[in-house]
Amino acid sequence: MSDERRREESRSPVGEGRHKMDVSGAAYAGIGLQFAALILICVFAGQWLDRRLQTQWFTIAGVFIGAALGIGSMYKRLMADQNREDAARRDREPKA
Repeated sequence: MSDERRREESRSPVGEGRHKMDVSGAAYAGIGLQFAALILICVFAGQWLDRRLQTQWFTIAGVFIGAALGIGSMYKRLMADQNREDAARRDREPKA
């Protein structure tokens, strides 16, 4: 790709690139909140089970299960975003 074409592609109307970055940032903030929420839900479920069954192991298991679910959810969403960006990049490339 020529230098001139790269410069043209890097230029965008004012605010367009910023808006894209803000949406991306909001999506990643949502991923973090979802991660924390999954851990908290699993911990509270574990505490409830511990009180009902008079144990202490369900709270500990809740932390690990919540973290595993959160990491799995993050991975799935990040891979989907990556695949979408790769597809968009392939569509922008000139076809030979």
